[in-house]
Amino acid sequence: MNIWLRNGFKQALLGLVWGMIALAGWWFSSPAKPSAESLSSTRFSVSSDDEVFAPLPDPVSIPFDARRVALGRLLFHDTRFSADNRVSCASCHDLGTGGVDLRAHSVGVSGRIGVINSPTVYNSGFNFAQFWDGRAATLEEQISGPITSPHEFGSDWPTVLSKLNADASLRAAFQQAYADGLNARTVSHAIAEFERSLITPSRFDRFLRGDTRALTPVEKRGYELFRSYGCMNCHQGMNIGGNLYQRLGVMRNYFAGRVSTPADQGRYNITRHAGDMHVFKVPSLRNVALTPPYFHDASIPTLDEAVMVMARYQLGVELPQNDREALVAFLYSLNGEGLER
Repeated sequence: MNIWLRNGFKQALLGLVWGMIALAGWWFSSPAKPSAESLSSTRFSVSSDDEVFAPLPDPVSIPFDARRVALGRLLFHDTRFSADNRVSCASCHDLGTGGVDLRAHSVGVSGRIGVINSPTVYNSGFNFAQFWDGRAATLEEQISGPITSPHEFGSDWPTVLSKLNADASLRAAFQQAYADGLNARTVSHAIAEFERSLITPSRFDRFLRGDTRALTPVEKRGYELFRSYGCMNCHQGMNIGGNLYQRLGVMRNYFAGRVSTPADQGRYNITRHAGDMHVFKVPSLRNVALTPPYFHDASIPTLDEAVMVMARYQLGVELPQNDREALVAFLYSLNGEGLER
């Protein structure tokens, strides 16, 4: 049942989950569809309202512009974006470790420490907004954030463009790929197009397409528990998350007894609506087994503990160990094939 809240976000009252979960206070925004602009085209098929999950597309089947993706890959690893020429996008989003750096907080320009746990860049093109607080609507818009952040690149667009335009071969490559050459728009688009190409189909996607042997018996049990406990109410859609906002601490106060930071305020930092305090974009669970530590505050070191904490604070239940083990097994099936370690 969908209603409109005054802050403009579509919210939905979470219903009875398989007859087991109480209704009290479970409000969240309904899955918003990425716009054509947010994905640079309409080539991605996002799950419809009556679907809970949808498999990722085969990356090979998507007609990316190879020149632009190649430029984006180069820029993703280019340290000239940072003031000290030492930090790149890949510094915090290492493609070899699940698209993150496995740190609680990333290290930016001049050794400065970030204020929030870096999310994975893999499958980020399927998120309906970017950053934990959703302040960027598109991947292109997201790119300006790290450039100007004093904790990340500590720079600005004029300085970055001056460095990049001094590279004659890079300028020539942009002239071939974009009619208007190298500028902030085309640099942002190239990086975003590369990030959109980072799609990681998993065994779970094969299972969704009908390959019942793609999951082990314990993983299948974990999948059923994922549905019956109600995890799917927030972690749903093609990205198994990333398509709605939710409060951290639905059933219990997650922040009680913790030292609060500005990052803990979530969407409130953007909207200044009291109802958005401690509300975050629900993260995608794809490759989650590869990306500890967990949550925006990086407070949870293991996946088993993350499952336990989510059940306690979001669902109001204490999971028995065998259920927890099955749920963790299922989450491992979401690792992109070829990314497992």
